[in-house]
Amino acid sequence: MTDSSALAPEDRKIVTLARSARARNGVPEGAAVRDETGRTYVAGTVALDSLRLSALRTAVAMAVASGAKSLEAAAVVTDADTVSDEDRAAVRDLGGPRTPVLVAGPDGAVRWTVTAG
Repeated sequence: MTDSSALAPEDRKIVTLARSARARNGVPEGAAVRDETGRTYVAGTVALDSLRLSALRTAVAMAVASGAKSLEAAAVVTDADTVSDEDRAAVRDLGGPRTPVLVAGPDGAVRWTVTAG
Protein backbone atom coordinates (compact mmCIF):
# COMPACT_ATOMS: atom_id res chain seq x y z
CA MET A 1 0.00 0.00 0.00
CA THR A 2 1.18 3.49 -0.78
CA ASP A 3 0.71 6.23 1.80
CA SER A 4 -1.58 8.65 -0.07
CA SER A 5 -0.46 11.54 2.12
CA ALA A 6 3.10 11.00 0.89
CA LEU A 7 2.06 11.54 -2.73
CA ALA A 8 3.12 14.66 -4.59
CA PRO A 9 0.30 17.22 -4.82
CA GLU A 10 -0.02 16.65 -8.59
CA ASP A 11 -0.49 12.90 -8.02
CA ARG A 12 -3.04 13.46 -5.25
CA LYS A 13 -4.90 15.71 -7.68
CA ILE A 14 -5.29 13.03 -10.36
CA VAL A 15 -6.40 10.47 -7.77
CA THR A 16 -9.02 12.93 -6.51
CA LEU A 17 -10.19 13.68 -10.05
CA ALA A 18 -10.45 9.95 -10.85
CA ARG A 19 -12.42 9.32 -7.68
CA SER A 20 -14.77 12.20 -8.49
CA ALA A 21 -15.40 10.90 -12.02
CA ARG A 22 -16.27 7.46 -10.68
CA ALA A 23 -18.67 8.82 -8.07
CA ARG A 24 -20.25 11.51 -10.28
CA ASN A 25 -21.01 9.10 -13.12
CA GLY A 26 -21.82 6.03 -11.04
CA VAL A 27 -19.40 3.89 -13.05
CA PRO A 28 -17.14 1.03 -11.96
CA GLU A 29 -13.94 2.99 -12.54
CA GLY A 30 -12.74 6.56 -12.74
CA ALA A 31 -9.38 7.59 -14.17
CA ALA A 32 -7.26 10.66 -14.75
CA VAL A 33 -4.02 11.22 -16.61
CA ARG A 34 -1.59 14.15 -16.58
CA ASP A 35 0.22 15.12 -19.76
CA GLU A 36 3.67 16.61 -20.29
CA THR A 37 2.34 20.15 -19.82
CA GLY A 38 0.47 19.38 -16.60
CA ARG A 39 -2.99 19.29 -18.19
CA THR A 40 -5.30 16.61 -16.82
CA TYR A 41 -7.88 14.46 -18.56
CA VAL A 42 -10.59 12.72 -16.56
CA ALA A 43 -12.90 9.89 -17.59
CA GLY A 44 -15.17 7.14 -16.38
CA THR A 45 -15.90 3.72 -17.77
CA VAL A 46 -17.69 3.76 -21.15
CA ALA A 47 -20.25 0.96 -21.50
CA LEU A 48 -22.35 1.37 -24.62
CA ASP A 49 -23.72 -1.43 -26.73
CA SER A 50 -21.35 -0.44 -29.52
CA LEU A 51 -18.35 0.75 -27.47
CA ARG A 52 -16.70 -0.49 -24.29
CA LEU A 53 -13.68 1.28 -22.82
CA SER A 54 -12.16 1.25 -19.40
CA ALA A 55 -11.85 4.57 -17.63
CA LEU A 56 -8.07 4.59 -18.05
CA ARG A 57 -8.19 3.92 -21.80
CA THR A 58 -10.86 6.62 -22.16
CA ALA A 59 -8.70 9.15 -20.29
CA VAL A 60 -5.71 8.30 -22.50
CA ALA A 61 -7.88 8.67 -25.61
CA MET A 62 -9.08 12.07 -24.40
CA ALA A 63 -5.47 13.17 -23.87
CA VAL A 64 -4.47 12.03 -27.37
CA ALA A 65 -7.53 13.68 -28.93
CA SER A 66 -6.59 16.93 -27.17
CA GLY A 67 -3.05 16.91 -28.53
CA ALA A 68 -1.04 15.48 -25.64
CA LYS A 69 2.39 14.26 -26.72
CA SER A 70 3.27 12.32 -23.56
CA LEU A 71 2.00 11.39 -20.10
CA GLU A 72 3.63 12.07 -16.76
CA ALA A 73 1.29 9.91 -14.65
CA ALA A 74 -2.02 8.12 -14.56
CA ALA A 75 -4.46 7.19 -11.80
CA VAL A 76 -7.38 4.81 -11.67
CA VAL A 77 -9.95 4.37 -8.90
CA THR A 78 -11.38 0.88 -8.93
CA ASP A 79 -12.52 -2.12 -6.91
CA ALA A 80 -10.43 -4.38 -9.15
CA ASP A 81 -7.31 -6.10 -7.88
CA THR A 82 -5.28 -5.41 -11.01
CA VAL A 83 -4.77 -2.96 -13.84
CA SER A 84 -5.39 -4.76 -17.10
CA ASP A 85 -2.60 -5.27 -19.62
CA GLU A 86 -4.65 -3.27 -22.13
CA ASP A 87 -4.91 -0.31 -19.75
CA ARG A 88 -1.19 -0.35 -19.03
CA ALA A 89 -0.49 -0.62 -22.78
CA ALA A 90 -2.56 2.50 -23.49
CA VAL A 91 -0.60 4.46 -20.87
CA ARG A 92 2.68 3.03 -22.21
CA ASP A 93 1.82 3.96 -25.81
CA LEU A 94 1.58 7.64 -24.89
CA GLY A 95 3.77 7.93 -21.79
CA GLY A 96 6.38 5.22 -22.13
CA PRO A 97 7.09 2.12 -20.04
CA ARG A 98 8.14 4.00 -16.89
CA THR A 99 4.96 6.06 -16.57
CA PRO A 100 3.50 5.46 -13.10
CA VAL A 101 -0.08 4.25 -12.75
CA LEU A 102 -1.53 4.94 -9.31
CA VAL A 103 -4.22 2.44 -8.33
CA ALA A 104 -6.64 3.60 -5.64
CA GLY A 105 -9.68 2.11 -3.99
CA PRO A 106 -13.08 3.80 -3.96
CA ASP A 107 -12.06 5.68 -0.80
CA GLY A 108 -9.23 7.33 -2.74
CA ALA A 109 -6.47 5.57 -0.82
CA VAL A 110 -3.70 4.54 -3.19
CA ARG A 111 -3.24 0.79 -2.84
CA TRP A 112 -0.22 0.46 -5.11
CA THR A 113 1.65 2.00 -7.99
CA VAL A 114 2.70 0.10 -11.10
CA THR A 115 4.52 1.24 -14.20
CA ALA A 116 2.99 1.13 -17.64
CA GLY A 117 5.93 -1.04 -18.74
